[in-house]
Amino acid sequence: MMTAPSSVKRALNDPEKKGSLALRTKATIALVGWVALCFGAASLGALFMPGEWYAALKKPAWNPPGWIFGPVWSALYTMMAVAAWLVWRQGGWGKQRKQLLSFLAQLALNALWTPLFFGLHRPGLAFAEMVLLWLAIGATLVAFRPVSRVAAGLLAPYLAWVSFAAVLNFTLWRLNV
Repeated sequence: MMTAPSSVKRALNDPEKKGSLALRTKATIALVGWVALCFGAASLGALFMPGEWYAALKKPAWNPPGWIFGPVWSALYTMMAVAAWLVWRQGGWGKQRKQLLSFLAQLALNALWTPLFFGLHRPGLAFAEMVLLWLAIGATLVAFRPVSRVAAGLLAPYLAWVSFAAVLNFTLWRLNV
């Protein structure tokens, strides 16, 4: 039977270290939770794939290739999760309720866009929803900034990408009316 080294045993039995270990464990579980929540919202997109309808749309010359969306969104959802986690770490739901509810609102709007655009084939409605999403991301970034500048900074690429996506969405809508 293997036993833990004595330094590990001392650390586990030290009340001060136990508290620190418990806090690190709680923080790690919370980070995993935020990542799961963000990628859970992203996974709704798998229910509404671009398909033939999207392939048939007139697209501008600057339309990105399809392969770019997966890596970009994976990075953005990861940064979003870390941003929310950083804010959560500054007092949890009790102290950061407004900021975290703002984050959840923008995440819900994020998840809604795909069914509107790819599911219902309504680029005009999806564009209007994306304007709301853009405003919600901006509000979340502003709400996060006093709590954690790093968290706010992590949302900046997301806001930039959604800005680009809004212009693209608008252009697709207008080209295909």
